[in-house]
Amino acid sequence: MTESQFILPDWPVPANVRAAVTTRTGGASRAPYDSFNLATHVGDDPAAVRENRVRLRTALTLPAEPLWLKQVHGVAVTDAAHAGTEPEADGAFAAQPGAVCAVLTADCLPVLLCNRAGTKVAALHAGWRGLAGGVIEAGVKAMGVPGSELLVWLGPAIGPASFEVGPEVRTAFVQHDAQAAQAFRAAREGKYLADIYQLARQRLQRLGVAAVYGGGFCTVTERARFFSYRRDGATGRMATLIWLTGG
Repeated sequence: MTESQFILPDWPVPANVRAAVTTRTGGASRAPYDSFNLATHVGDDPAAVRENRVRLRTALTLPAEPLWLKQVHGVAVTDAAHAGTEPEADGAFAAQPGAVCAVLTADCLPVLLCNRAGTKVAALHAGWRGLAGGVIEAGVKAMGVPGSELLVWLGPAIGPASFEVGPEVRTAFVQHDAQAAQAFRAAREGKYLADIYQLARQRLQRLGVAAVYGGGFCTVTERARFFSYRRDGATGRMATLIWLTGG
């Protein structure tokens, strides 16, 4: 595996903060999970997933096995250093070196957070249900840091030209914040195109977070680079990871 098989976030974090996103290339899985699937719950060969996780840890020189979550499209955010094995949560935070926060996605939005001091980090899984339910708010609360002291990076997710939703999705956001209507545009009858990046930025702005980076990907249209559940159904998952080093 090479560095080109990862996306390294471009954001002004301290040098002791490390982060990366996997792509679908560089692994051992066969179609339709080809090739770097990191999820155990999608029907892939367990031996291939184990091999892919070994390759991940080796390639990124991770200090520990990532905390793999049982993601349920909720808002629970757990402490990666004390969470046990595969906790049911949609986010993890770490306040000390050695714990690796990770979320798995294949259209949902991965959100990375770091305080400006470089002493706290978090990774969140934000599908539309979690985003509407407040997973970003829960992540910021778990960090225990004012929004003005946070840096945020938005990873690869379904793009605004591909994310067709029903009126119930629009309602879920607009009833929380009328400005969310700006993130939806009418598509075919009874459907809207939603901009999950804009919806996340709106939530972050309300929390006082101004330093937001990333976005601009589309897991659906970038077929060779990303897994997409919306596009393919049976498919793998990418991992978005963040951790603190000792120095």
